[in-house]
This record gives sequence, structure tokens and C-alpha cells, in this order.
Amino acid sequence: MKPHDVTSGTPSLWIFGYGSLVWKPDFKYQRSQVGYIRGFKRRFWHGDNFHRGNDELPGRVVTLIEEDDASTWGVAFEVTGAQVDESLKYLNVRETVCGGYVTKMVDFFPEEAELPPVQALVYIATADNALYLGPASPEEIGAQIAVSRGKTGHNLEYLLRLAAFMKGRCPHVDDTHLFSVEASALAVVSYLLENLVPSESL
Repeated sequence: MKPHDVTSGTPSLWIFGYGSLVWKPDFKYQRSQVGYIRGFKRRFWHGDNFHRGNDELPGRVVTLIEEDDASTWGVAFEVTGAQVDESLKYLNVRETVCGGYVTKMVDFFPEEAELPPVQALVYIATADNALYLGPASPEEIGAQIAVSRGKTGHNLEYLLRLAAFMKGRCPHVDDTHLFSVEASALAVVSYLLENLVPSESL
């Protein structure tokens, strides 16, 4: 399903970001809200050989996995008027450059409890994608992220910025998967600095 199929002629649209969009949306929007969606968990199960990795060393980025009791925190952006088509054209390239993505409309619950939930569009990488890597231990995922980089930058930056968002904007949420991957990646980086970098170059 293409995003335009579900938003054709829409004067206003909310877009939910749970990965790099939380710190770098790169499209114009009217307003944003921190909050969460239900029924999905965020996992570093998707490979990336473009933005945060390459063919030899693919990086890992997050996607959403359905799970009834789970919730995922992020940021929803409201786009209106011409911003709707502009943002979707941009996201179709940024989020689906490698294919294997679907879009869904989900209920987004703002952090401010007095605000009502809204329907939001979300991009999800599926197992149909050739780059889909699936489950792995936090240690394996962290090690892969620590050494990967792509055209947008280091995979480690992606991980650390996402973790920083959660700690700074959602400090009450214990994102066990994200934080365990972060700890594992930092342990790998620390090991590399201590054992593989000549002391005189530090």
C-alpha cells in the first residue's frame, strides 16, 4: 500500500516517527507531539546498506514488530496543506529507498493526557524486504552498529541519538531493547579504543 493511497486529498495528516525522524524529520510541519502508539515494539531488526551501512557492512535500524501488549514512544508531526504531499514525497525516498515497507494508520496517544489520540501514518519495514535481518542478541546488534556507516553517517550516531531522545524526552520509559543495544555498542567502541588504537594517537 502506498502512502498516497491512504492520504489522497487529505488536508491534514499526522506522521509518527520512531527512529531517525524523532530528531531529524527534514520536512516542514505545523506542530509535533511526543507520545506513543500501542500494539508495536521497536526493534533493530532491519538492515541498512544505504543510510547507515553499505553492502559489505550493513547497518541496523529500527522497525516495528506487532505485539499486543507493547507500546512504542516517538514523535508525531502534523503536516497540512501542501506539506502533506511534500512530506510524503520526501519520506517515500527516505523511508522506502530499499523497498519492503508498508504504511499503516495507527492511533497516536500524545504524552499530554488531556489531548485526544489522533490517527497517524507510520512506515514499517517488513520481513519481505531483502535487507530485513530479524532478531539477534543485543551484543550482536551492538557490535554490528558499532562498525557500520553509510551515506548519512555512522550507524552508532543513529543509535545514540535515538537513545538520547528517549532518555531526554521520555525519561519515564524503560526501553530495554534500545538501551541494551546502546550499552553493547558502547562496550564495543570502548574495547576498540583501548585495544586497537595506538596510544600515541589518542
